[in-house]
Amino acid sequence: MNLESRINEDIKQAMLAREKEKLEALRAVKSAVLLAKTEKAGAEIDEQAEIKLLHKLVKQRKESAAIYREQKRDEMAAEEEFQASVIEKYLPAMLSESEVAAIIDKIIAASGPVSVKDMGRIMGEANKEIAGRAEGKLVADLVKKKLS
Repeated sequence: MNLESRINEDIKQAMLAREKEKLEALRAVKSAVLLAKTEKAGAEIDEQAEIKLLHKLVKQRKESAAIYREQKRDEMAAEEEFQASVIEKYLPAMLSESEVAAIIDKIIAASGPVSVKDMGRIMGEANKEIAGRAEGKLVADLVKKKLS
């Protein structure tokens, strides 16, 4: 079941359960998916693009919540954080730091002798394999640490 159909089903469930806040978050995701599809002339978006889209939506919500907290608007921040938590449920499980380190070790071992100059190549391979299951900053920090 692709993301769009899962969201549509969950929207129906939220409507029946009268969960207003959850419904808002789900409608935002549906809107973003439809916008992404229309950008590509109605073509279906692949799973990686869906994951990237969901990460973007979660990041937006968290940044908004931080701004609201700075402005002492806790009720708005709580709403944004709730929406972020709803959207995060559609993301694949995140890898732990040790799992990411193991993947990076495997990539480095397969690449042969490497130096810090090879960081871009190693990062590219790591990002393909990890594909949204870990934060980019964590991956970059671990690759840099391993190549140093």
